[in-house]
Amino acid sequence: MSELFDAVDALLASRAALPPPAERKRLRAAHGLTIDEVATALKVRRATVSGWESGKTEPRPPERDAYARLLDGLAKLYPAPANTRAAEEDTAVPATIAGPVPPAPEARTLATGQAPEAAVMTATENTQTPAPAPVAPAPAAVAGAPAAAPRPARTIRLSSMSRRPGVKKAAPAGTPPAGGSDPRFENGPLAVVDVDTDGKVLAYCTGGLVLDVPAKSIPALVDWTLREAKLGAPRLSGPGKDADPLIVLTEAACQRYGLPVTLTQEERTAGRLPEGHKVIKQLARAEWKLTKRGFGPWARIYRPATGSERACVQLCIPSWNALDTRFWGTAGQLPPAELARVLGVYASRVMTPRGSTAVTGLELMTALHPPTRASEPDADGKRHSVRNPGSLGKDAIDPMNFPPCEVPDGHPVLKDLPRFHVRGPEEKLFEEAYDWARPMTDAECTLRHLVGIDVNMAFAAGANGLIVGLGEATHVKNPAFDPKLPGSWLVDLSHVDLSRVKAGKQWVNLDGCLLPSPFTPTGEHPTGPAWYSTPTVAYAAELGYEVRPIEAWVRYETGRYLDGWYTRLRDAYLATMADLGVDADLAPEDFLAAMDGYKDRDPELAIVVSAIKATVKGGLGKLRERPRAEGWRPGEPWRALSRPTWRPDIRAAVISRTRINLHRKIVKHAAFTGQYPIAILSDCVVYAANGPSPLDFLPYREGKPLPGGFKLGINPGLVKWEGTQSVLWGEEVREKFNAPELNLARYIKDGTVTDEDNGK
Repeated sequence: MSELFDAVDALLASRAALPPPAERKRLRAAHGLTIDEVATALKVRRATVSGWESGKTEPRPPERDAYARLLDGLAKLYPAPANTRAAEEDTAVPATIAGPVPPAPEARTLATGQAPEAAVMTATENTQTPAPAPVAPAPAAVAGAPAAAPRPARTIRLSSMSRRPGVKKAAPAGTPPAGGSDPRFENGPLAVVDVDTDGKVLAYCTGGLVLDVPAKSIPALVDWTLREAKLGAPRLSGPGKDADPLIVLTEAACQRYGLPVTLTQEERTAGRLPEGHKVIKQLARAEWKLTKRGFGPWARIYRPATGSERACVQLCIPSWNALDTRFWGTAGQLPPAELARVLGVYASRVMTPRGSTAVTGLELMTALHPPTRASEPDADGKRHSVRNPGSLGKDAIDPMNFPPCEVPDGHPVLKDLPRFHVRGPEEKLFEEAYDWARPMTDAECTLRHLVGIDVNMAFAAGANGLIVGLGEATHVKNPAFDPKLPGSWLVDLSHVDLSRVKAGKQWVNLDGCLLPSPFTPTGEHPTGPAWYSTPTVAYAAELGYEVRPIEAWVRYETGRYLDGWYTRLRDAYLATMADLGVDADLAPEDFLAAMDGYKDRDPELAIVVSAIKATVKGGLGKLRERPRAEGWRPGEPWRALSRPTWRPDIRAAVISRTRINLHRKIVKHAAFTGQYPIAILSDCVVYAANGPSPLDFLPYREGKPLPGGFKLGINPGLVKWEGTQSVLWGEEVREKFNAPELNLARYIKDGTVTDEDNGK
């Protein structure tokens, strides 16, 4: 019997209320305890206790039980003054997260809480099949979420939107509440629709909210979503548009609504259902329309807008591969409540998914810089649609007005080139990420380890503060180089000698043979004139060498178009990593410890991190989207060219700046330490070292990094540990494949050498 009582006591302790973070700190200080003493007693890291006291993270069992016991004992010894005593409320489960309490059948009321302001975020395309789950996830901590004051109950109609019994548990850490400051979208940005074992159709929303769905068909589901579900998200920018509601259909929901669980090979190739499918006919009879992409994994169903009112719902079908496993991992296999949480966190921090992570990354740019806005009233008091300053406008650049050097092969502006002509660097702008390696020196072979470091959100950091062109390019001959003028420059940089360069304001002597060239993605030294983006040419001047462009395509209408995009994705990344226990202000040793196994602390939030990073790379890639079959032939325009956001020059500038940022740090590191990289792949750099940790070769002094060099941390542009292998492993791999310059950065993470692309 005592064992049963012990088990009950453990259950009670696991839900013990914790005082607010400020009260936790007061109680510890009142007893004269240091953070280190508490951390030692609870067998956790110092940074963990610090996070509990700041409210950035919350303890979880079994540490939570012991921590609650400690605070309870201290509270008895040091009660707070009556006028300052904080409410003893468990901040791990705020009222806004727990959601409204279901009413008794006769009560017909729902208690509501003040929900925090809804943020906006994006999700990608490919999902796999989630299994049904009748209950929401178990409670857990929400990092940094303040306790919400209770709100008065309000009376509503008990309709199909009432919460079902048994699904009122609080959502896990990082789950956005279902609702926001806008009453139109009080149930959140999206819902995962599933069918339970009783045959009832349920919509799993964010924050643990579950709604009954009365719809019997896809047209009825669209109507219900727009009229009753109260799903969606407010616009990200004043002149922009509110986010359309997103409905995710599980396999069971597909069967209920007459959709195939999976697509045939022919349908997968086409990316859509055939036009004669019965569901498409149902939509047509109900006067709903589909976009040109048809009814595919990410289908948009709409009616033409009337005035400012939009009627549009987006469907996401995971079992049709809507959530690509390369970017969304196992999200498609999650139960409905957990999938709603993953997509909801992404939606609240980035934006509501609009398709693949790449599509969403591009849509985020437009959402933050809408192409048009309302003008000031004219003489008759009427407003008109005008171009929004700082945007790319609503009209795409005429394909024939693009500089020939900036466009990919097959573009209409190149249609007069011979069919098999191969453009060289003097004809084509080739700004790409690094893929470079070199043989190890004899001295490096005497060291024991190869250590890889990886730049966090490198391409996002490259976009931050970057001045880009907003309009068409102008062709000029023999121009004077202007580092503030975005464009493409034909210039000879073969005279730049990496053996003697400026690092900051001082000239330094380096071993140029051990450094990659900053001007080519292969690291090879240029041999003559070539086209470069502005950041690359500016870096040549920064290294202390004269640059004399032969010609250029420059853009005089400029702006920091990507700043807001970078800020939103950075904040989403940092907030999610903080939920996983990796804060932005950790000391180097604590940061390395926090990064160790961070994905295992909450695999669902780890999926969100992966999707955020994919949104960065995919969004930039979409700026130069290539043809996708569709009967395209070289020299003909393709669909992407009709977008204002088809801007290969902006993509080139971001990649150029990212590569230059990395090379600048490499030069600083070499000048200070005499150490040179052995391999670079995109944002991963490999060095030889005597120890297995980045701290064994990064020059930290009294906890401070080399100014302008590599710094450990989670912020975009800082670096994390990528992986460590032995020098012997590196030599054996290169010898086995008879490749003395095999890029070891590609395999440094786990040491497995394959011919698969690891995404770098």
